[in-house]
Formats: sequence, C-alpha cells, structure tokens
Amino acid sequence: MDRRDFMKVSALGVASFGLGGFLGRRVSTKKTFDTIIRNGVVYVGDGKPGIHGDIAVKGGRIAAIGQDLGDSADLVLDAKGHVVCPGFIDIHTHTDTNLLKAPKGDSRIYQGITSEVGGNCGHGPFINTQWKDIDGFYQALEENKIGINYSSLVGHGDVREAVVGPYNVKATDQQLKEMCALLDRQLSLGAIGLSYGLEYAPGCYSDTREMVALNKVIAKHNALYSIHMRNEDDHVLEAMDEAIEAARQSGARLEISHLKAQNPANFDKIDRMLGKIDAARASGIDVATDRYPYTAFSTGFDCFIPIELRDGTKADILARLNDPAACEKMRSYAYGRLERFGGPQQVVVAGCKNAANAEYAGKNLAECCKLSGLDEWEMIRYLLISEDLDVNQATFAMKEENLKKIYSHTLAMPASDGLVYSPEGELGQELPHPRSYGTFPRFFEKYVREDKVVDMATAIFKCTGLPASRAKFKERGLLIPGYAADITIFDPDTIADKCTYAQPHTFPTGIEHVFVNGVQAISDGRHTGALAGVILGNDQLSR
Repeated sequence: MDRRDFMKVSALGVASFGLGGFLGRRVSTKKTFDTIIRNGVVYVGDGKPGIHGDIAVKGGRIAAIGQDLGDSADLVLDAKGHVVCPGFIDIHTHTDTNLLKAPKGDSRIYQGITSEVGGNCGHGPFINTQWKDIDGFYQALEENKIGINYSSLVGHGDVREAVVGPYNVKATDQQLKEMCALLDRQLSLGAIGLSYGLEYAPGCYSDTREMVALNKVIAKHNALYSIHMRNEDDHVLEAMDEAIEAARQSGARLEISHLKAQNPANFDKIDRMLGKIDAARASGIDVATDRYPYTAFSTGFDCFIPIELRDGTKADILARLNDPAACEKMRSYAYGRLERFGGPQQVVVAGCKNAANAEYAGKNLAECCKLSGLDEWEMIRYLLISEDLDVNQATFAMKEENLKKIYSHTLAMPASDGLVYSPEGELGQELPHPRSYGTFPRFFEKYVREDKVVDMATAIFKCTGLPASRAKFKERGLLIPGYAADITIFDPDTIADKCTYAQPHTFPTGIEHVFVNGVQAISDGRHTGALAGVILGNDQLSR
C-alpha cells in the first residue's frame, strides 16, 4: 500500500462511518472517535509495507486510517513509531476449558494474540463432556466472559468415541452416517471445522474412507480440515500423502498442523514435505500449514505405548501397564522411540499433578532415572501409572534450520499448539511448554529481527491476514475501516520471548498495547482487566 492508497482507504473509511471525510477533524462537541492511535507504523496485515500514520477506532471497529487524524477521541494513544498491526491470530491451540480458569487469556493476550482456534489434534472441550455440544460450551464462555476472541474445531477423536467408542475397530456404514450427522450439527452450531489427531487414540483407528466421508461434511460448510498427521517422523511423507489425498477426494480446505520432520533420521525430509504442499496447491487443493517456533515438541507420555495397546478405556490401558506380557511389548517400543529421539536426555518431564512426583518436574528422563534408581522404561511406566496416564513431556527432536525453511514458505504461519495459562491460580502450578507464553514474540524476535527469515510485512501477514483467511473469520485479521478493532502495538526492537522450559510462566517483552474489539486489554504492558472477547463461529459472525 503506497501513501496515496493509504489516504484513499482512510477517506473511504471515515465516510463509511458518517464522519464526513474530515479525517479526524472535530465536527461537533462530541468526540469523533473512541480511540486514536497516533504516530505508529501501521501494517494493514495484507503483506504490504507499513505506513507512518494514525488509526482511529469507533464502536469496536476500525473507523479510519491516515495521516494526522487529530485528537477528537476519548483516548489518544502515542504509538511512538512502533508497529501497529492487527491482533495476532493463533490458528492452532488447545486453550479450550483453560479459558474458564483464566478468562483474561493471560498467556495469550500478553503476547499480542486477540483471536484463536481451539479444539485441535482431534480433541475438543465438548461432545463427550458436560456441555454435550459446542453451543453449550460457547454459552459457558460467554456467561463467564473472556478476554480474547475464541473459536473451536470439532475433535474427530471425540466424534469417533461418541459413536464408535474408544476401540480399534472400523466404523460401520451406519456409524459413519451417525458421525457425519454429529459433525454436521456441531458445524451448524458454530464450530469452524474438524481436527484430526491421527497419532492419538481413538482417532488413529480411522481410515481414509472415514476421513473422506467426514471431510465432505466439512466441505459442505466451507469449514477447515485440520490434521495432526498419522506420523511425523519415519513415515511423515506417507502421512502427508494420506492427508492431502483426503482433501483431494473431499474438496475440503486443508490445514497441516505443526509441520515437522521429527528425529535426526528424518531432518532431511523437510524439503520434500514442503514440495508436497506446493504440488498439492498447484493441483487445486486449498492447503496451508503452521508451526510453533521451538525445536521441542510436547505430548503425553502415552506416546511410549504402541497404538494397538492404547485401545479401549483408561482402565484398560492401566491394566496393560500392569500386565507383564503387554509391558514387554511396551518396553521394546519405548526404547525404540527413545533411541530415535536421541536418548533419554532429550525428554523432559513437563509437570506432575501427583505431589509425590514433584521432584521429577522439569528434569529430563535420564535425570529422573538417577533420582529414582529405575531404568528408562520403568520410570516411564511409573509416571504413567502414578499420574493416571496424565503426564506430559517436552522432547527436543527437531532442527532449527528446518524451522527457518518452514517459516520462509509462503503457505506457513506461526501457531502455538499451546494453551491459555496464568501465573496465578491453579494453572500457575503446571509446567507448560514455553510456546503457550512466547510463540509470537519469539517468531518476531528470532525469525524476523535476528535471522531475517521473513521481513516485517510478511511476518505480520503470517500472524494476521493469513490465519484469518484460513479460519474464515469475517472482518478480522486486517486493519481496514469497518473491520473489528483487534489491534496489537509492539516495539520491533524489544519484542522477545522471556520464558524457559524450567520457568515458562513469564510474560514476553515488547508488547505494549493490545485492543480486543476496540477495548484496550493491554496498556503499557499491563492488563486492564477488560473482558471484551467474543465467540467466532463458522458463519463468520460474532454471536
């Protein structure tokens, strides 16, 4: 956008709000705008360079952008030459019920995130819960009030468990019909798509036939097909082929979640993986991908149990952990995984709920074994049993150079794969992956400012306009008159992720002001207490 276009958009924006095209000149004793943000470098979010100028907000919407909009506003904010851009949109999160415990959205809003998509990797907060469907959960959030905009996918694993159960069986034709009907209802109630978690039970027991049938329902709603692929290491290329083929046969829009070539033996596959995305796009498939900016992934310790032994209920799995024959199979599988990761020192225990295990939190598996006197498998087995299967890990199994290749790709965007946390209350007692607090600041700190993988305009597009287009959010993701006033203001020289794996509950620096639907949520780096978030549904309209 050049200066002439910038002024043209401004004049059109002011006129559309009935302000006579005066670009902020006072026309009555009433204030013309609610807020004017002055002296910033304004990035629309469309990938074009920023322009020095002002932006005005009225009624929760962008009212005008341009040069010298005056001072007729209840709040006139000096951006001090810093970046003014759309609020960041996190397309891959697991926030979900945590938003009821931390309604301000602490770990999200402090890093400039104003909207996010939950219910990823095949599991969401509704269907097999007290809320029964997405409408019940959305109502709970609205009644509680939230500080960020929230939307959710339907979890394929939840749909499958509700109809087929948690078992390793093929869905019958009748069951598949019921699954499609259940999905169709959730999409009609406001879900924005369907997520798969094909490395996790029970989603892993599905086949391509099941995926295509469900994806056709997604395509009917023009919703999003998001997939944690069946494999992300030794068979990642084959898993990509399956994901793309399910999109091709159904016509669904595909989002490949947290793209990675995991474990040293697979690092060299990243170029072929990106090539498959390019080829799919060239063939007419609507595809994009996302990734968090860290070389450690996070998942449950049950990943050390073979898929066929994760079948059934939690009680079934715990029983197998006490069965010598089943344990021998698990032991062999677990040691194979550890070897592919690069050894037990690569696996960090990411928090324990059982107070008796507090000494293991934040330590790698080799250190835990020294403390306990157990070997690696028995340590894993002990943690799984004593934590009732609910124990997570952070495993360092990715390559930094591959991250740079991913972010340089035109169809890739940052996304946290994290949750809402708060240093206060019960959530502050957990030990989450740093990505929950630091994804977007780290992206700008390392891949924009330090390594210059992408320029500022492209980076902002990847965090705003691109994810908004994937989620089909109406009138969000761009600073255009008439669009929702979700705005993030940051210092490009100081924005940085400050949390670590040992101390993850640390807010970033450089995020100075954040507005959600025109309401200031972060002011000079501090939360105002505002809860101005709304639910974003697949009809692309706020509820």
